[in-house]
Amino acid sequence: MNTSIKRNPTREVRIGSVFIGASHPIAVQTMCATKTRDVDATFRQIVELTEAGAKLVRVACDSQNDAEALEAISGKIRQLNPELREKINLSVDLQENYRIAEKIAPFVAKIRYNPGHLHHAEPEIPWREKVRWLAETARKNDVALRIGINCGSIDPTKKAEEDPIFASALEHVEWLGEIGFDRFCVSMKDSNPETVVRINRLFAERHPEVPIHLGVTEAGVPPIGIQKTRAALEPLLFEGIGDTLRVSLTVPNERKREEVEAGLSLIRDVEAGRRTVTEGWKCAGLNIISCPSCSRVENGRFVELAMKVHEMARYAQEYPITIAVMGCRVNGPGETDHADLGLWCGPNHVNLKRGGELLGSFPYDEILGKLKEQLDRLIAERR
Repeated sequence: MNTSIKRNPTREVRIGSVFIGASHPIAVQTMCATKTRDVDATFRQIVELTEAGAKLVRVACDSQNDAEALEAISGKIRQLNPELREKINLSVDLQENYRIAEKIAPFVAKIRYNPGHLHHAEPEIPWREKVRWLAETARKNDVALRIGINCGSIDPTKKAEEDPIFASALEHVEWLGEIGFDRFCVSMKDSNPETVVRINRLFAERHPEVPIHLGVTEAGVPPIGIQKTRAALEPLLFEGIGDTLRVSLTVPNERKREEVEAGLSLIRDVEAGRRTVTEGWKCAGLNIISCPSCSRVENGRFVELAMKVHEMARYAQEYPITIAVMGCRVNGPGETDHADLGLWCGPNHVNLKRGGELLGSFPYDEILGKLKEQLDRLIAERR
């Protein structure tokens, strides 16, 4: 690490064999795109991504079957040679089923929970009690936590706030402080690079001691997804903000390592003092948001569809229109509600939305034509 680069004086947090915060190198992480229940495929991808340079690899876990698969994957990791085994640090992504943390904690180094999702399961239990239980589970199993806040699934009680992501982060950090748990980091992600810069600056000013995981959620297909990520992360890293990061790209499973390579390249450029994107960079005209390929995607055709949307919509580049192409139910509803046109992809059909209004559900083979019809109408109206 180039010591001439300023780093915020965050506290040190251990996550398995890697340390983040303090003066430790910025750690690149990514997320498996395979289904967690496919033990062999997920194990192979964890190894591949680790060998590509990922210090942390995240998997999604939302059911008893996922938990059992994770235990089997952990068993396979234990059989690896010691040098490679030591490099693998698993993070698990909790969704609505936060109780599954108890079953998977013995097999991971970090648990990520989303404050917005805590309101869905067992709504009669106050969220503070759920977080207390997660912290106790983490402490008992010697694992770290990540408070992961995402623009597509914001805490419903915070939506009226001026900066709901920032407000949610403050609330959870303060509660963890009250219950005496400090082995955690925070991520505050948005699909808009400017928002990512603003809320992370605000948080770092308020809590300079808390390690931050950086990223642009739903950055999209490369190269535009890499540009969006750099637009947000470069200014923050040059200011000393950020202890770990992910470049979230919409790519097929076999290209998943590109996320890791893009993250490592970004860090090398910052270390060398190279800025590649002007702060305040915006998509000129058409803005296509698409979530990264991950195990939550309900149909692998989603990635192909996102790429086809980019090709189909080239003629509309000059128009300031946002199209969201989302692959799962976790962030799909929120992101498509905020877009001019949205595709929320299910297992067999794609929900087409305009300004949050559901226009219908169509087969994958028909959705591109339906989207073009709406795009043409929108352009005609705005002319």
